[in-house]
Amino acid sequence: MKRFATINEFLQFRHLPKPEHPLICVFEIKSVERLRLEEPASWLYDFYAIALKRVSNVEDAKLKYGQQQFDFDNGIMSFVAPGQILSLSLEDHVEAIQQSGWMLLIHPDFLWNTPLAQTIKRYDFWDYSVNEALFLSEKEETTLVHILVNIQQECHLNIDKFTKSIVISHLETLLNYADRFYHRQFITREKTNHYLLERLEKLLNDYFANDDLMTKGLPTVSYIAESLNLSPKYLSSLLKVLTGQNTQQHIHNMLIEKAKEKLSATDLSVGEIAYALGFEHIQSFSKLFKAKTQLSPIEFRASFK
Repeated sequence: MKRFATINEFLQFRHLPKPEHPLICVFEIKSVERLRLEEPASWLYDFYAIALKRVSNVEDAKLKYGQQQFDFDNGIMSFVAPGQILSLSLEDHVEAIQQSGWMLLIHPDFLWNTPLAQTIKRYDFWDYSVNEALFLSEKEETTLVHILVNIQQECHLNIDKFTKSIVISHLETLLNYADRFYHRQFITREKTNHYLLERLEKLLNDYFANDDLMTKGLPTVSYIAESLNLSPKYLSSLLKVLTGQNTQQHIHNMLIEKAKEKLSATDLSVGEIAYALGFEHIQSFSKLFKAKTQLSPIEFRASFK
């Protein structure tokens, strides 16, 4: 694995000029030497990397994030946070990948003592897998490229006391647009999203229909996301837009429905129901049930008598 601690290290590796500012850099991807078979198997940045790419010769080029795989495509934007590991694999008969677009690199130290140092973490897309990239329309791409050019131009000017605040302002605008466009992507991919909701419902139904919840415990967000081949953050963000509830809330909703069935149709005690549904403590089950229904399990059961 190749690790890049500084932006300058990465630029040197790609045979690009030294950055005019050591903590931030914008460059056109076409200026990078074409990716070849001897590329490192994986690499890691100690800084933020935002890429807006168009790629050709893509049939056999695969970018991987963990166990996820993403086929290069045109007009995509990806976000990589410090510490994420990426890998690239090229089939033997592919000599190179031709790329165009833009890349923005920001070292966390650049954000020091600014509000963005904290708020940057609220953008969920830093935790999305690369195969969950942002697919851009032509107008969206033009908007984002314009911001990247503004940042590049500001970095080329002589550094003064205004440089940082102006670049931070442009960067916040870029991130906010990306957030908006992801929201649009969640909504517009209607057929895919409808199928996803169906798969989620079936997955939860099958899980809770199993009689060994006492052994397995409640399903986790990570388990659900992995079963649907999505990252936990992407799944929760998508569900929040589509249904108003995140993954954990969907799990709890299914849990409460199963609890209602057992309370109304069986003579099992509240404790037996809690354990059957994967809870270690009756109090935790009762607290969640009341938060969701405004009734305790005993009060709910009494309403059927």
